Amino acid sequence: MSEVIFLVDMQSFYASIEVAKHPSYEGKPLVVSGDPNRRSGVILAASKEAKKFGVKNAERLWEAQQKCSDLIIVPPHMQDYIDASMEITRILKEYTDLVEPYSIDEQFMDVTHSNHLFGGYMQTAKKIQQHIWDTMRVRARVGIGANKILAKLACDNFAKKNESGIYELKADNLEQTLWKLPVEDMFGVGSQMKKHLYNRGIRTVGHLANTDVEFFKKRWGIHGQVLWMSANGVDYSPVKISTHDGQKAIGHGMTLPYDYATRKDICVVLLELCEEVCLRARKNHVQGSTVSLSVAGASYEVRTGFHRQFTMPYATDSSLTLFKYVCQLLDQFWDHQPVRRVGVSLSKFTNGDAVQLDLFDHQQQQDDRQLGEVMDTIKAKFGKTSILRASSLLPAGQALERAAKIGGHYK
Repeated sequence: MSEVIFLVDMQSFYASIEVAKHPSYEGKPLVVSGDPNRRSGVILAASKEAKKFGVKNAERLWEAQQKCSDLIIVPPHMQDYIDASMEITRILKEYTDLVEPYSIDEQFMDVTHSNHLFGGYMQTAKKIQQHIWDTMRVRARVGIGANKILAKLACDNFAKKNESGIYELKADNLEQTLWKLPVEDMFGVGSQMKKHLYNRGIRTVGHLANTDVEFFKKRWGIHGQVLWMSANGVDYSPVKISTHDGQKAIGHGMTLPYDYATRKDICVVLLELCEEVCLRARKNHVQGSTVSLSVAGASYEVRTGFHRQFTMPYATDSSLTLFKYVCQLLDQFWDHQPVRRVGVSLSKFTNGDAVQLDLFDHQQQQDDRQLGEVMDTIKAKFGKTSILRASSLLPAGQALERAAKIGGHYK
């Protein structure tokens, strides 16, 4: 093949790290799960032994316990997983300098110009698997293709299901391999998209690939075209080490520990999220002029909530300015039903070193900016909880709880 791309995926990553830390868990059904007494009580990772009982990722812990009474439950240790992921990146870079992290447990590699140093691309894949196992005690699966989408599809649909954990998906053999799979096995097809496709008689990846691309473009725009291209094994995006540079938005969200029903309680958390967003904006020397607010209702049966955005009069990295417009969006679109999840993001960035002053409120802008910078300095030196707004000490406040977590889970 002209290009040789790997997608290296770690098997049951969180669970494998826990087993590596505690060898006594080897061969036993184990899950990594959030607190069963909170909304985070869902399965984050399950060992292969747990999966044999039908335990699945993202299902509720109590459901998994009904399937396997001997289930070993381990809380997540996010810092350990991040450290392990970074170590795996270091290992992969011994085989090529073109390594692109895709998620905490998946990474793309372009070994086009280096695989011959290790005996060819199949031997390279085997060496990588052995290297990761010897170092981390984690089993890696490797999907191989001429581009990133073929490597991803090879890993998800074939490498994960064969004994070797390695599979090459060739563009000239899709009809005999990928196209036979049900359409829901296609990367990018979720439950809703599956319903839409099934309603139109598109039941397999082959059906999708052989449908006129104009249908997808007209119905779903760019996303539809990309889906059609993926089914045909077409992907022009290279493996880049700078993929995550120059982000287009900064956001934070959280699932609340219980349903928040009053504006006062919701605003306490929204101010904390605005603080986190603006801290990151100042750290990256950017200001944003578009604010977005996401609110999800508490009911799983009747979906309520909204996602709305607003363009502010000027770009800002001030927590209080952002909070003012977030509250405006809340007041305009909230239906006053209990809230389960909230999220705030800032986008449409400009250079953070150039400030657009408001004609009537420029002194307040300057004061807010200086206050933010001072708080950033204190937090950088003494920790995230060294200085807080008084509202975070109210019962609805979550700043202290969030400071002890990474990605919503305890470190």
